Amino acid sequence: MEIPYNTPYMTGRELDYLKQAHEDKKLSGDGKFTKKCHEWLETRFNVKKALLTQSCTAALEMAAILIDIQPGDEIIMPSYTFVSTANAFVLRGGIPVFVDIRPDTLNIDETKIEAAITDKTKAIVPVHYAGVSCEMDTIMAIAQKHNLYVIEDAAQGVMSTYKKRYLGSIGHLATFSFHETKNIISGEGGALLINDENLIDRAQIIWEKGTNRKQFFQGKVDKYTWVDIGSSFLPSELTAAFLWAQLEEAENITNERVAIWDHYHDAFKDTEKNGYLKRPFIPTDIHHNAHIYYVLVEDLDTRTQLIADLKNHNIHAIFHYIPLHSSPAGKQFGRCHETLASTTSLANRIIRLPLYVGMTTEMVDIVATKVSDYLKTTHIDLKKAV
Repeated sequence: MEIPYNTPYMTGRELDYLKQAHEDKKLSGDGKFTKKCHEWLETRFNVKKALLTQSCTAALEMAAILIDIQPGDEIIMPSYTFVSTANAFVLRGGIPVFVDIRPDTLNIDETKIEAAITDKTKAIVPVHYAGVSCEMDTIMAIAQKHNLYVIEDAAQGVMSTYKKRYLGSIGHLATFSFHETKNIISGEGGALLINDENLIDRAQIIWEKGTNRKQFFQGKVDKYTWVDIGSSFLPSELTAAFLWAQLEEAENITNERVAIWDHYHDAFKDTEKNGYLKRPFIPTDIHHNAHIYYVLVEDLDTRTQLIADLKNHNIHAIFHYIPLHSSPAGKQFGRCHETLASTTSLANRIIRLPLYVGMTTEMVDIVATKVSDYLKTTHIDLKKAV
């Protein structure tokens, strides 16, 4: 049996909605399906405004423009994240300031943020790794104290909550990803969520290539023209049509993924108890969306050998992220606040296991057994390491 790392899931209505978009003779974007997606996101997640984008990267780039990042502005973020989190701000001349992550959740360590703030700091970008929320109350309090923006990078966090609030509804701005590797997909795709009402009008202008086209169709101006910087951020109506089929099933998709995640978690209970690995940690009052199931092993060599062993058994497992602070561009464009010991250690030890809708409990048991058996037979003791 071959067990892939990921298999993109289709609900069964995607192709029908693509056909409808074609029949509506509206393929270029901002049509019926775009509006349906916007309304769903705004209502479900209790955000002031949602705008679909071509990717989460595009949404982050919009956010950088919206908060008026200027050359030399500093943006606090984790190094353990995808390159887009930093690149969106570097494109505007911003400087990523990398802060270490917590060893339990792999999210930015909120206790280290305030010490990284300088008179050049403009924003904090918490990344909700694996769909598990950062400690948002603390982060928002720090931001309010220092008059900073908070942009939630919730690329992996669709349908997750923090203290009964959906991720994406807490910061001034937030971004989602609907990439094919995410829970809710449209191939490529993303969304910018806006919770600060003062940013809505300009966001729509930036979204419309820097024009006031939206105001024109709302009857607020008699013609539309170029009024600000912007770009072609809105996706095609085909992307929105595909996404709409996914959003209709978002709760069912999430529930099925959580059931698979829970089965993994139970299967690894004894292996963790015996000191061979560490399972994910979910803080109290946080509900995750089961975007990733990972385990932490002793060191890089163990991870490399275990991934190879799984591959020999037709199980495809991967690791995640070379920390940005250790990358060539990260060294050139960003800087570290203090040492990033946890980031470096955890990035070397994490293994992401297969998880997708349609994965059977038999498959989960096979993966869990192969991982546990390998670690036991090589007599690795992680009790001191974790």
